[in-house]
Amino acid sequence: MPEIAPRVANSILISVLTGISLNAVIGIIFHSGTFWRAVGTVACVLCLVALQLAYVSRPTARKTWQRTTLVLLAQAVLVWAPIFVFGPRWHGFTGLLAGSVLVLLPAVLAWPLVGVVLTTIVFFELTKGANLVAPLYAVTYIIVGTMITALVIYGLSRLVQLVSDLHAARHELSRMAVAEERLRFSRDVHDLLGLSLSAITLKTELTNRLLDDHPERARKELEDMLVMSRRALADVRMVASGKRELSLDEECRQAQSALSAAEVDVRIERDDRELDGPVGTVLATVLREGVTNVLRHSEAEWCEISVRDLDGKVRLVIANDGVTVNGSSPAPNAGNGIRNLSHRVSRLGGELTVETEPDGRYLLRADVPLAAAGR
Repeated sequence: MPEIAPRVANSILISVLTGISLNAVIGIIFHSGTFWRAVGTVACVLCLVALQLAYVSRPTARKTWQRTTLVLLAQAVLVWAPIFVFGPRWHGFTGLLAGSVLVLLPAVLAWPLVGVVLTTIVFFELTKGANLVAPLYAVTYIIVGTMITALVIYGLSRLVQLVSDLHAARHELSRMAVAEERLRFSRDVHDLLGLSLSAITLKTELTNRLLDDHPERARKELEDMLVMSRRALADVRMVASGKRELSLDEECRQAQSALSAAEVDVRIERDDRELDGPVGTVLATVLREGVTNVLRHSEAEWCEISVRDLDGKVRLVIANDGVTVNGSSPAPNAGNGIRNLSHRVSRLGGELTVETEPDGRYLLRADVPLAAAGR
């Protein structure tokens, strides 16, 4: 499960804190032997561990300077005040305080404060008695133990933070992948099915008009509709599978049929070069969407389509009349179709432009480098 890593990191931190706490508590209770000292020890330890887990080592805690200062002051009181009661047996918790300082403060402030913690321990040990030899051994032992505890607390706290960040990053990547897949599906459905459904609608209207006077031609149109519906079904399956390859030759034939059914005078000119792979698919998509726009958004009487090789690139041009609105190059506020096409063409290093002339002539041009065919 994705959540297991943060749980393991937190479990390790809790286990280490529990071990440090139990070691100190058992030693103090064993040597003190009084009920109230035992209660006071347990209360202080619980408060220290609660502050550590709830704020210092908690990745989701909202850390501010004010809260950090209060937490460190509270930990300092809980660490230093019991020393005067329990003595050296409480020194294990100075490492907890030093570790919290390293976790919560920037290095330029943290290390001097850690030095203050260690100096305070040295001062306490050296002023306990007149014999300096034994305290020197004790001081060395306590300093090393304090630093080991501090670095362990710091390392485990950072581990919990890093694992939590990694888990959040994985979750965000998963969310973005789902969003990207939804966007891909939306683009493919829009670009692939638009022309098929528009052509089926036109063929249906044409067939309805021809049924009485021209039954044979109506039958021919019905056969075309059957082919188009099967093609639309194949497109849906292709979108669902994520494998998207279109034939420019087939799209030219479909464009001829759809525009003729709409009584648009259509002329298609293209070079003999065979285009397949990414370039052919992208140009076929541009052609399909361009013809769909002619059928949906214009009152065209003629449409010219050309595919030409030009200086190491392929240029597809769709021109038609009957446009009554001003057009512009693809922009953030453009329709989804133009935005989708611009995105697809630009991914191959090409360029998509849209122009509308005052006389209602509309021009859609896509330039795609031939070098993109090898991608």
